Amino acid sequence: MIDRTQVGIIGAGPAGLTLALLLKKQGVNCIVLENQSRAYCESRVRAGLLEQNTVDLFNELGIAGRLNKEGLKHEGVIFSFNGERIRVPFEELTHGRSITIYGQQEVVKDLIAANIEKGVPILFGAEVYNIKGIETSPVAFYQQDGIEHQLSCDFVAGCDGFHGISRQTLPADCYKTYSKEYPFSWLGILAHAEPSSDELIYAYHERGFALHSLRSEKVSRLYLQVENGDTIDNWNDEKIWDELAVRLGTKGFTLNRGKIFEKGITPMRSYMIDNMQYGRLFLAGDAAHIVPPTGGKGLNLAVADTRFLAEALVDWYKNESDDQLDAYSANCLRRIWRAQDFSNFMTYLFHKQAEHGSFEYQLQKSRFDYIRLSVAQATTIAENYVGLKAI
Repeated sequence: MIDRTQVGIIGAGPAGLTLALLLKKQGVNCIVLENQSRAYCESRVRAGLLEQNTVDLFNELGIAGRLNKEGLKHEGVIFSFNGERIRVPFEELTHGRSITIYGQQEVVKDLIAANIEKGVPILFGAEVYNIKGIETSPVAFYQQDGIEHQLSCDFVAGCDGFHGISRQTLPADCYKTYSKEYPFSWLGILAHAEPSSDELIYAYHERGFALHSLRSEKVSRLYLQVENGDTIDNWNDEKIWDELAVRLGTKGFTLNRGKIFEKGITPMRSYMIDNMQYGRLFLAGDAAHIVPPTGGKGLNLAVADTRFLAEALVDWYKNESDDQLDAYSANCLRRIWRAQDFSNFMTYLFHKQAEHGSFEYQLQKSRFDYIRLSVAQATTIAENYVGLKAI
């Protein structure tokens, strides 16, 4: 079966679904192809931190009803270094900007519902196995329910993540790869436990990094730095809670415990390519870049990519101009490199890298103290954390 649309979007994650809504709003037709089921997409737990830019865009698209009602707005963040805490006040330092905690799976639910309501076709269980003609007339070949299909389109938007076919389709000689594997991983848990703090806590401890986050008023999201190669089998629930209590501990602080209903270990890495387009194939989100989760940038970068891409495609259809399409990678990369640098900075600031009291430790401690001493440094962190308005 052969179908036709203006923009074929591969991947029904935040990037693909946001792009579809942006295009639909401007009268550009698209079809979304997703290899997983709708249930899988709506239950997949990932990021949960939304920058001010992302929240503003979702409000512009009219899909922020649940987000505004259920999301947890944070006006600051707490940093801890061996029990000494400081607070970075976002709104005070960035003229009213903040972040919102709202699970990625909830974002995806809202985006899927909005696309279906607006008549955007989302084909679940549609596995794209080949993309041809990307120089001039792209065709995506996919299989759904055992039947072979083809989708012809003017452009293909590859929003199918790191392991998707879109980046694999780019000619290998059209981009340079940058990657970094960090010498530690995160053990993350979700627990039915009332959050122990109203704001996120990033903690350096001589035993390793810890992060206190949350997903709702009754669910906590917490992380521990562990060695690469470590396994969940080495961490029973009691050991996890005890270690979190030590690393997050400070005078007067009590860690609320509860039933852990999800846990896993994730390696920390940075990855990106320096060209996100070739011919009529354009990449967005994790297909083109991955950042360590320390800075909370993954989902937000994906959404920022789609805003640039949607504006460029709409300009092509309405004004027959290639200018914004030609500038797409350059426009995205400015923000991506900024996010990579900030994520790297946050990662090295709080993770144990050397023995307590070593030269490297003293440098980390000095960087932490500088945040407390310098309004300029605290403002730099706040601006990057809530998301720069324009870059």
